[in-house]
Amino acid sequence: MQECYTQLLAEGYLTSQVGSATRVATGAYQMPSVPVARPGRPRLIADFLWGVPDLASFPRSDWVWATREACAHVASAELGYSDPRGNPAFREVLSAYLRRVRAAAAAAERIVICTGYAQGLGVVVRALAQLGVRRVAFEDPGYGEADTSESMKVTRAAGVQLAHVPVDELGLDVAALDASGARAVVVTPAHQSPTGVVLAAERRHALVEWANRNDAFIIEDDYDSEFRYDREPVGLLQGLAPDRVFAIGTVSKSLAPAIRLGWVLVPPAHVGAVAEEKHMSDRGSSGVDQLAVAALLESGRYDRHLRRMRAMYAGRRGVLIDALARHAPDVRLTGLAAGFHAVAHLPDAADERAVVAAARQRSVGLYGMSLYRADGAVTPPQLVIGFGCVGERAIESGIRAIADLLR
Repeated sequence: MQECYTQLLAEGYLTSQVGSATRVATGAYQMPSVPVARPGRPRLIADFLWGVPDLASFPRSDWVWATREACAHVASAELGYSDPRGNPAFREVLSAYLRRVRAAAAAAERIVICTGYAQGLGVVVRALAQLGVRRVAFEDPGYGEADTSESMKVTRAAGVQLAHVPVDELGLDVAALDASGARAVVVTPAHQSPTGVVLAAERRHALVEWANRNDAFIIEDDYDSEFRYDREPVGLLQGLAPDRVFAIGTVSKSLAPAIRLGWVLVPPAHVGAVAEEKHMSDRGSSGVDQLAVAALLESGRYDRHLRRMRAMYAGRRGVLIDALARHAPDVRLTGLAAGFHAVAHLPDAADERAVVAAARQRSVGLYGMSLYRADGAVTPPQLVIGFGCVGERAIESGIRAIADLLR
């Protein structure tokens, strides 16, 4: 007890004088402020926000086990500042995984670990800018308007110009890319974001040929390729041109964004430049978390988790298809082969923004394709419907509540 009083006196919370009682110091005690009620976001029947995995399904027990494994076996030297490319053991395990699952031309020495996709894109673009790349192209629709897109802000911060290249039913328009004057392009070939189309084989080869002919580079965003429902996941484009493609992946969709862990598979000639940019950014990503993910990969727990999530998303996908077929049968769905979102094509006369606003009044969150177009165009009217973080009951209830808006 005496030690407690001594500590409080030392920190100024109490005052004491000889011959007088110990008292609370003036100003040391303040009445807690009464919280001011603020209007919050209304509770939604269903929020069809896309790009968000089912956060409640994060494998907590597996993560606790993996973290214990990492801490139990990590060498003391590995707890200090180390290779800016990342922990060597994790890079070895990850390279084997990428070869096995993503058909990548992967090697540990060519992987640079990053803190999520945005940092990975940033270090790559800055390294390319050092090589003289002055214009980088983005898919359209894709990341949206340059002033609001984090990816485009990161790119523009590197001092390069932006170009927008249209996407059609076969993926990126390579002829339009060629005409854009860009020397690098950011693509989502396995499952285009957000249209959901897969880059056709002939376009893949045309894109690689464009890169070789123009001494150009491809930045591949491999953002949700693990979740495919009609066949095995499409292999990385990087496997076709390992000297031209920077492939960026993360665990944000497979585990959770809070892990803040990703990687860049770098062409051999540019590993040093990308590693240096990473080193200048933050001295490295969490080594313990890298080893935890390595433990998940080696133990098979990561694959088991993906199988469970794939089945869950497939179930929600099926509920979405059925709900729209019953309540709004004229609405066409595309982009369902992979991932956890789909594109709903509204009637030509529909007002996309009006539909979104009216749905919000009914406590249903909808998101228009205009958010992801470079010019913000609202035609053709389309919705990007996410089902990753919304349950099956909520999907049914949400679609039923807005059925007349979609027809």
